[in-house]
Amino acid sequence: MVRHVKDLDPTLMDEFSAGIRGEIIRPEDEAYDETRKVYNGMIDKRPALFVKCVDVADVIYTVNFCRENNLLLAVRGGGHNAGGLGLCDDGVVLDLSGIKYVRVNVEDNTVRVGGGNLWGEVDHGTHPFGLAVPAGIISTTGVGGLTLGGGVGHLSRKYGLTIDNLLEADMVLADGSFVTVNEKQHEDLFWAIRGGGGNFGIVTSFKFQGHPVKTVFGGPTLWPIEKTDEIMTWYHEFIHQAPDELNGFAATMIIPGPPFPEHLHGKQFCAVVWCYVGDMSKAKAVFEPVLALNPLFEHLGEMPYPAIQTMFDGLLTPGMQWYWRADFFDELGPEARSQHLKFGSSIPTPLSQMHLYPISGAAGRVGKEATPWAYRNAKYAGVIVGIETNPANNNTIIKWCKDYWEALHPYSLGGAYSNFMMDEGQERVKASYRYNYDKLTKIKKKYDPTNFFRVNQNIQPAS
Repeated sequence: MVRHVKDLDPTLMDEFSAGIRGEIIRPEDEAYDETRKVYNGMIDKRPALFVKCVDVADVIYTVNFCRENNLLLAVRGGGHNAGGLGLCDDGVVLDLSGIKYVRVNVEDNTVRVGGGNLWGEVDHGTHPFGLAVPAGIISTTGVGGLTLGGGVGHLSRKYGLTIDNLLEADMVLADGSFVTVNEKQHEDLFWAIRGGGGNFGIVTSFKFQGHPVKTVFGGPTLWPIEKTDEIMTWYHEFIHQAPDELNGFAATMIIPGPPFPEHLHGKQFCAVVWCYVGDMSKAKAVFEPVLALNPLFEHLGEMPYPAIQTMFDGLLTPGMQWYWRADFFDELGPEARSQHLKFGSSIPTPLSQMHLYPISGAAGRVGKEATPWAYRNAKYAGVIVGIETNPANNNTIIKWCKDYWEALHPYSLGGAYSNFMMDEGQERVKASYRYNYDKLTKIKKKYDPTNFFRVNQNIQPAS
């Protein structure tokens, strides 16, 4: 039976606190309410204890303390998890935000990153070297959560998912031991963490392959929502035949306000947000087919890579109400397109939106069993997000999101990208790993037989 922190002998707590270099925060502390906030303001959990680790020793001490005293443990990196799985009620939150560094090795263009880093900090550290690590599209996302779930973003078609660029990781396991995993050490565990989430241990350090990306050419193109069928038909044929250097995710959305021109505010659009990482002298030619479709608005241009990674940070700020639903798709057939038109025409709040991220190019050429990320054959990772500033409107965004998802789900491949999922239960987790799930359960049994790490998109140990 899981115990509660409040039931522990005070002497035990004092001994534990004395062994931690980082900060410990309790419900009675002034910083508690601010500390328990995460990116999704809809999440309202009340942990019994936060341990803000500053080194690996803090992580080991905390894991051992929780295991020995049968305490529920959640692990928080950047705090972006949609379902709030970096927190838990009444348990202990191991916070990695104090373990941050970005070290670039100029000899082989590899990048060593702390378990608590955010992607904007990585971009800041790599950009002066003319390098980038494939990540997502929001710079405030945590490195740990995004990486362990897969990592889809602007560079996926050219350089693959984030997990395809992970070379090594340092981990603390459920028994408190410390291991380094790579292609030659603990190969099964290295396979499992490239998409299997936080089920197998706590990653305190990542080593990535960096790639030569300094300047990109991109930005948004918008068409009236009434053109959804036409644009999505064209986009489906175009993007998967395009050179790997070109990425673009499709969206249905509302323009909420600045920095967009005033005449666009409050109107619904079908959009594509582009990122081209090839020869800049060829960029205008690459975008000729896009501009031939006469977008109502386009803001395409050359920019530093960190600029496109931060393009939406100002709109999608931490603390708003978020509700997510997701699926993988192979096609954008007429039935699916009609649903995108229907629900894209009835977006309930200015920031709510739908995205389709292409999985082709380098990301699609990795074997379906080479990593746990089983949907390499999919053409899109789709996500619908209801976003609102006022909690009083939560039912509205949840209903729109669920209705949109239920209308599209019959045309999906059945599973979802785990980083786009709420806390949706075991069957959804199994569907998202497909034929790789059984192997994951066996690795889970080997490294975490008691399911100690269970506040996550949980993979249960093989029975």
